[in-house]
Amino acid sequence: MNTTESRPGGILTLRVAHVIRETRDAVSLELAPASEQAKAVEYRPGQFLTLRIPSDLTGSVSRCYSLSSAPHENVPLKVTVKRTPGGYGSNWLCDNAIAGMAIDALPPAGVFTPASLDDDVLLVAAGSGITPVLSILKSVLSAGSGHCTLIYANRDEQSVIFAAELADLSARHPDRLLVVHWLETVQGLPTRAHLAALARPWCDREAFICGPGPFMDAASDALIGLGADRKRVHVEKFVSLSGNPFETAAPERTDSGESAAVEVELDGQTYEFPWPRQRVLLDVLLANGLAAPYSCREGACSACTCRIVSGQVEMRHNEVLDDADLAEGYVLACQAVPVTDTVQVTYS
Repeated sequence: MNTTESRPGGILTLRVAHVIRETRDAVSLELAPASEQAKAVEYRPGQFLTLRIPSDLTGSVSRCYSLSSAPHENVPLKVTVKRTPGGYGSNWLCDNAIAGMAIDALPPAGVFTPASLDDDVLLVAAGSGITPVLSILKSVLSAGSGHCTLIYANRDEQSVIFAAELADLSARHPDRLLVVHWLETVQGLPTRAHLAALARPWCDREAFICGPGPFMDAASDALIGLGADRKRVHVEKFVSLSGNPFETAAPERTDSGESAAVEVELDGQTYEFPWPRQRVLLDVLLANGLAAPYSCREGACSACTCRIVSGQVEMRHNEVLDDADLAEGYVLACQAVPVTDTVQVTYS
């Protein structure tokens, strides 16, 4: 039986192979693609999937969940979902996901991923923020030569997702992995000062931070305060989607009206198209049949991030790229419209 289908707009249908109860509030879903669709779900450590979740009120809602599996493990895709009070998507998956069910997904996306697995990294996580961090950690240990320090904050010992796996990894890589646990029931809420004291010995490393918003702000401020280079401090930001990319109709192809010219490098190929000045780059690429990455289409998730090599664009909305990203030429394809007559873009 074909367990994965590729559908228009890049939508995939995956089969839930296993449901793993990680803690009292978290489950992992192993998602099985068909062999002929393996390339469509290739991913980098730290990326996420956008899932379509059924809803009696709206038909469906979309939610983004990080992959906790690692590309080099030769195991099924795995996302880990922690129940959020009042959160429809997380509660539905924790209560209803069963082996054998089908679930729609967009291809893996996101830029919260290391450029090299041979560099030493500092990983800072809280709660379910461990999910993309674990993917990075396992990839560095199994496919690279870097050293990892993980600072991991949780409410209590029973809330530590992947506790056994982290203990096993520490035992197998004692010279390359150090895990520092912080428990709120014992040590209180981690403050900027606490995190600075913990991170100080490794603040010169590339850093990846994921967790609740206030925690990420405190960890990022702590590292910057220690003198860390802002460009080497990566924060994974998820914003609740107000729209649903699964319900968005595919854009029609049209080259009428005033247009710029765009040259795009994507997946090792180069393409050239007219770019109507009132249309965002993502719609132009999708209308021309390119499998450009995207998720929210709202400028809130970074899945469609690309880099301007030459020319200029402006963005209608941006909630995720900071000044350093913009200075390096990164833009959101779902929000970018051309300013100059020619624009060169790369996704590499």
